Amino acid sequence: MPQPLTTAPPPAAAPGIAPTVRRRLAALGYEALLLFGVVFFAGYLFSTLTQQRNGLTHHNMLAAWIGLVVGLYFVWFWTHGGQTLPMKTWRLRVVAADGSPLSTGRAIVRYVLTWLWFLPPLALHPLLGLRLPQTLAIAALWFVLWAATGRFDPQRRFLHDRLAGTRVIGVTR
Repeated sequence: MPQPLTTAPPPAAAPGIAPTVRRRLAALGYEALLLFGVVFFAGYLFSTLTQQRNGLTHHNMLAAWIGLVVGLYFVWFWTHGGQTLPMKTWRLRVVAADGSPLSTGRAIVRYVLTWLWFLPPLALHPLLGLRLPQTLAIAALWFVLWAATGRFDPQRRFLHDRLAGTRVIGVTR
């Protein structure tokens, strides 16, 4: 009697092996490329629906719209399998600290906290009246310091993952 066909189990987390910071940053670079298309389409849709004639018209609403669209993108993928396309390519998955799938609330918290990669140094620009080269230098230093938080954590979690109660794990093929 033939054996019934069984489906292969989904890729399991690599036990005890956290992905390197370099691998996570490479996935972040790939994510930025894909987000360019998402942001472009969201901006085009916004400008078409609002009949925006120049970049200064409704620019605050546009920024909020793009933040919402990008948030929906990440929250959807993180709660439906734990992976965006770049995370699948680099074999990464985001899970709760205990290894369970992310809830919607935890995914939203993680998304909001990931803005700490960029907002603090950019907020200094208008507050301190900095010039663009100064702002870019501060932002670059901040980015390096934030990335370094992943080197000092035993599970290689960045600070926003520790604060959100999440972690990124490697998955097998």
